[in-house]
Amino acid sequence: MNYTNRNIVINELIGLKARVMSSIDKKQRNISGIVIDETKNTIVLDTQSGMKSIIKKISVFKFYTGSDSFTVRGEEINFRPHERIEKAMKFYKSRKV
Repeated sequence: MNYTNRNIVINELIGLKARVMSSIDKKQRNISGIVIDETKNTIVLDTQSGMKSIIKKISVFKFYTGSDSFTVRGEEINFRPHERIEKAMKFYKSRKV
């Protein structure tokens, strides 16, 4: 998959490395791991200390794809994975190429 800063919000996130850059919940800040599951409201990361469920809407994530990384606000991906292509288009269009 060829990820870009623009299409990261509509593509599959499971399997990517991720880090919680900021969150309203202080306990979730700086958690990093591999995305192993996703629901409408959460991303589940496999971390060194076990699985952690991160609330999307209150967090900002950095996703790593090989040598590239992309910062994504949780509200941009706060959809069910199978609905994201349709519903995240407004964010897709506003992100810089």
